Amino acid sequence: MSKESVKVALGQAMAGIEKNPNSAKLVFRAETRWEEDVRCSAKVREFPPMTVDEPPELGGGDQAPNPVELLLVALGTCQEIMYAAYAAVMDIQFDEVTVDCKGNLDLRGLFPLDETIPPGYTSIKFETNIKSTESPEKIAALIGMVEAHCPVLDTLTRPVTISGNVLLNGEQLHRHSWPPEAAVV
Repeated sequence: MSKESVKVALGQAMAGIEKNPNSAKLVFRAETRWEEDVRCSAKVREFPPMTVDEPPELGGGDQAPNPVELLLVALGTCQEIMYAAYAAVMDIQFDEVTVDCKGNLDLRGLFPLDETIPPGYTSIKFETNIKSTESPEKIAALIGMVEAHCPVLDTLTRPVTISGNVLLNGEQLHRHSWPPEAAVV
């Protein structure tokens, strides 16, 4: 798809949403399945299943990225997609955009060795490299749009309500929501 076709597609999508605001509400789904050891598979839409695994140090076979690496992949690729999309809409030319993401995780939180340390990332840093002949002002405007509208960056930087059910042999065993005071949907 060319830059012009991206611009046209996004313009049509925005026009359609303006005519019918309810069409803006989407539900994305992923189905995951434990396979063996610490290897899982994930199915999204009609794509072939992807493997998710851990490195040997964490009991895995090192056959694929692990979930926390996929989180970094989601952040970096979402940023790149937003750069391409907004550059097309804003008529900004760039030759390349890459994002290098790094997450700091302390295994003492994953393994309950220190309850003061969270099991997930304690910080995430990313560095975006853009190659373009556009002015710094135009690129700054593009950066502002991307950072204000990137869905993954937004999801990671604000509280999001999450609810979950655990079934045992088809019967609900546990229900929880985060934050705890949030209504379960």
